[in-house]
Amino acid sequence: MALLDPQAAEFWVLVSFLIFMALIAYLGVPGMIGRALDDRGASIKKELDEARRLREEAQKLLADYQRRAHEAEDEAKDIIEQAKREAESLATETRKSLAESLDRRTKAAEEKIARAEQQAASEVRAAAVDAALAAAEKILAAKTTGDAASQLIDESIRNLKGRLH
Repeated sequence: MALLDPQAAEFWVLVSFLIFMALIAYLGVPGMIGRALDDRGASIKKELDEARRLREEAQKLLADYQRRAHEAEDEAKDIIEQAKREAESLATETRKSLAESLDRRTKAAEEKIARAEQQAASEVRAAAVDAALAAAEKILAAKTTGDAASQLIDESIRNLKGRLH
């Protein structure tokens, strides 16, 4: 066999390969490589665990922010609804107050008109009475003289006193 012939190049390649492998085994290179791979695997596992933890925290934060945004949206809707109800209530109260004020002013104006009508009617009556008295006075002054006039005046004064008290 040519492989075991010390003069063949393949023999020396085999010998040097075996020496190299023995040296590597003696120096503990496979253990080092295994530890390095184990350390690398452990660090990758730590990084993956950290990434999972960060992802879970991010999901919790996202859920919290979404919940808060939903609550804020609901609160804004409630505030808008309450403002609408208050505006409608205020508008209703304002309309009612305006109607009541208008009714009061209308009644006050009607009362003023009624008083003015009564006053005007009283003034017209008083003027008519004054005119009638003046006319009666002229007629009586022209037709009555002497004792009859004095007697008529005294009787009118007595009747007037009875009506005034």
